[in-house]
Amino acid sequence: MNGRQRVGREAAPRFLETTAALEKKFLKGRQNRADELESAVRYFLEFLQGFESLHVTGPAVTVFGSARFPESHRYYRLAREVGRGLAEAGYAVITGGGPGIMEAANRGAKEAGGLSVGCNITLRREQAPNAYLDDFVQFDHFFVRKVMLVKYSSAFVVLPGGFGTLDEVFETLTLIQTHTIEQFPVILMGSEFWACMGAFFEESLLAERTIDPEDLQLFCITDSPEEAVDTIRSIVHQTANGKPV
Repeated sequence: MNGRQRVGREAAPRFLETTAALEKKFLKGRQNRADELESAVRYFLEFLQGFESLHVTGPAVTVFGSARFPESHRYYRLAREVGRGLAEAGYAVITGGGPGIMEAANRGAKEAGGLSVGCNITLRREQAPNAYLDDFVQFDHFFVRKVMLVKYSSAFVVLPGGFGTLDEVFETLTLIQTHTIEQFPVILMGSEFWACMGAFFEESLLAERTIDPEDLQLFCITDSPEEAVDTIRSIVHQTANGKPV
C-alpha cells in the first residue's frame, strides 16, 4: 500500500431527471433548443469536472477489461500482475474504476506503490468504485468517460471483456489508425480469448480490404505481463508526460 488518501468526485451535478432518462431523451432525436442547450451544458460540465479532478501528471497506462471476472479467475490474476508490473515500471494505472479486471489492475498497481486511478460510470445497476483506487471520478456518460480514459494515457492494455471492452479497444484503434492520437501501444492480453478476433481481422477485414495490412500492426497479443510492460517501455519515450517519440 502507498498510503495515499482515496479521493472521489462526481463529474457533474445531478439534475432532476435521471441520467438514463436524459440520455434516452437526448438520443431519441431532435429536441427543442432549450433541451439541447441543457444537454450541451451538462456534457460540458462533466468534461470540465473530469479535467479538473484527474491529477495524472506522469506517464499512465489505461487497462480495459470485463467487470465480471471474480478474484479467483485467471484473467483477474493476469490483470493484477499487469497492474503491478506497470506500477513498478513507473506508470500510473487508469481503469474504469469498477470490479473484475478493473479492480485487479488497480489492486496490482496499488500493492506495488503506484498511482491507481478510476473513471467510474453510473449505471442502472450501480457500479461502485473498487477498493484499490487512490483517486476516482464518477461519470454519467460513457463518451465523456472514454475521452478521459484515452486522454491521459500513453499505452493501452486490453484484457478479455464484453461489448464495453470491445467498444473501448475498437475506438482506441480507430483513433490511432486515423492519426487522431499518437501511435500508442495497444496490448491485447489473453491469446486464447483474442485468437478468433485476430483471425476475423485477417480473413474478413483484410480480405475485403476494409483495413490495410499495416493496420494489423497497431496492436499485439501476449499472455506475458513482463512482455506487455517491456513492449510499452520500448515504444514509449520516458519523458515527464510519457508521450512517444
